[in-house]
Amino acid sequence: MSVDLELRDLAAEIAREAGDLARRRRAEGVRLAATKSSIADIVTEADREVEALIRDRLRSARPGDGFLGEETEPTPGETGVTWVVDPIDGTVNYAYGIPMYAVSIAAVHGSTLPDSWEALAGAVYSPAADELFTAARGHGARLGEQRLSVNESTPAGALLGTGFGYDPSTHDGDLATVRRVMTMARDLRRSGSAALDLSYVAAGRLDGYFERGLKPWDLAAGSLLVAEAGGRVSRTGADTPRPLLVAGGTAVHDRIHEIIGEET
Repeated sequence: MSVDLELRDLAAEIAREAGDLARRRRAEGVRLAATKSSIADIVTEADREVEALIRDRLRSARPGDGFLGEETEPTPGETGVTWVVDPIDGTVNYAYGIPMYAVSIAAVHGSTLPDSWEALAGAVYSPAADELFTAARGHGARLGEQRLSVNESTPAGALLGTGFGYDPSTHDGDLATVRRVMTMARDLRRSGSAALDLSYVAAGRLDGYFERGLKPWDLAAGSLLVAEAGGRVSRTGADTPRPLLVAGGTAVHDRIHEIIGEET
């Protein structure tokens, strides 16, 4: 078995275990631990506990690797491989009892910056739906044992996903972007989990996805899923506070870029 497949299987195993823990903690009741960028951007005790579990499992299995997680300080590694982790992507959904949240784990090589790393493997696990999305570089993307493929034909218009930041000052700009993109859309979905939105693009449940301001852990595993499912993913404006991520089949991806352009 190749190293990338081994990394994928490890990510999948840990993501499922971490997701089971998150689901149990949700059933027991959610306690808020803190806010981050704004009062709407929350952290639960479960976020921290789930990330600690993932970090411990990875340290045990691959002690020389680096770690970049949402809730803890990054740790450099010695192998060139870094694990990029979002313990609960969709924390607000999780806190409210909305079953759209996921554990996202990816292994990347080189830089911890999305524009310069090489994604090797990833897993996104949806505990509420018990769905496990996985990908390994050069080996395709899967939902369970099913091989995934993005949609390339959208005769009725594209079903798109998006998201908005927590800073209220950015909402007018995001809504203006949505108005422009709706000219090519059949409809729009806003799930609250970038990892699941990207997984759904890979699975053909969405035709495309766009969002500004995503963090590395939001997109690491999901972007690899889309690429390995035959789609395109791009990130522009890396030197701005809110880079734009676009994902989808080639035609949808390119059309979104054409409409939005290089606006920041």
